[in-house]
Amino acid sequence: MAFSYKPLWKLLIDREMTKKKLMEGAGISKSTMDKMGRGELVSMQIIDRICAFLKCDLSDVLEHKREKEY
Repeated sequence: MAFSYKPLWKLLIDREMTKKKLMEGAGISKSTMDKMGRGELVSMQIIDRICAFLKCDLSDVLEHKREKEY
């Protein structure tokens, strides 16, 4: 997929927050966090809970990566 969670991982580092704290605060399961760690898509409901918990925008969590044009 052409989406990346790199902004989220950077935000957690900047806020000195662990993934476990994010999981607990946003109500995310370990399997969902594992999917995100592998760069797989998760539901927009999950993204919404993350944004609400972190009080941030979508662009602080996800970025769209352009695919090569052929």
